[in-house]
Amino acid sequence: MWQRTLILKRLIYILPVLIFAVCATPASAARKFVAAVLTSDMPRYKEAYRAFVKGLAAKGYGEGEVEFVTQTPNPDPISWANSVRKFSALDPDILVTFGAPATISATQEVLRMPIVFVDVYGPVETGISRSMTKAGGNLCGVSSKVPMTTLIKAMMAIRPVKTLGILYNSRERGSYVQMQEIKRLAAQQGFAVLEANVPVASGLDAALTHVLSKSDCLFVSESSVVNRGMDKVMHKAMRAKVPVISLAPDAAGKGALVSLEVSPTEQGQLAANHVAKILSGMKPGDLPILTPRKVDLVINLESAKSLDLQVPFRVLSLATKVIK
Repeated sequence: MWQRTLILKRLIYILPVLIFAVCATPASAARKFVAAVLTSDMPRYKEAYRAFVKGLAAKGYGEGEVEFVTQTPNPDPISWANSVRKFSALDPDILVTFGAPATISATQEVLRMPIVFVDVYGPVETGISRSMTKAGGNLCGVSSKVPMTTLIKAMMAIRPVKTLGILYNSRERGSYVQMQEIKRLAAQQGFAVLEANVPVASGLDAALTHVLSKSDCLFVSESSVVNRGMDKVMHKAMRAKVPVISLAPDAAGKGALVSLEVSPTEQGQLAANHVAKILSGMKPGDLPILTPRKVDLVINLESAKSLDLQVPFRVLSLATKVIK
């Protein structure tokens, strides 16, 4: 008799646990796992990631339905590859990469897992995608490419450039592609270029000394290494009376005379649309590469005044933002 009583008591304690486990298992199994690798800790990638998470929640995939895990490695090839390998071993439902370097590492390390890239300048030129319509395979994403010629023409209308200095990082494919694009435009428009490769932060001072002494304008490419030192770049360029132009988000806000920018927030939202479709069953290779609709031409009149430059009305009329 006492044995039956003991068994009943145990069942009373165990039964609720079993019921909870049975009820919880389907929800737990249905929860998705989304991993994200940010090329660096630059604000642009953080802004895009926040917009991505918010946009995905608006599609019905909030933190209750999706487990988000992120990595922000040091901006170097070994760290990017290691972050991708760690996530590949965890086998997430989708890997989201922010920036060309992290994306290239993902395409080299991951063969089957869906990859959605964000903020990649020139997916075709960087070798990430075969075309701008569909990347194919396990890949899709958002391109941040803008017409470089618009930036150059705006600067030329303010003051003709004879020698354009370029700060870039050969380790970051998007930065390298921008440098090559500038060189092609230089050949077409008849100005010289002076390249300065900055693969590590310790090389920035020497690169600035080199280009600022021999250039009458400076192009700052979208490099995590270079952009981390943007305050230093602006300070030295303004002191040398050399205007800065860039495609980096908020470059004009930090002192660049002219910038051509796409919104990290819009890119994150577009990536969320893709990820929601993949989580609902679509294949990434069937989805198009998206491009943000809004591109801002930003003119900084404070910098123009400090550089003793007059910005023509025709340039101001083309600007979507003017910093006074």
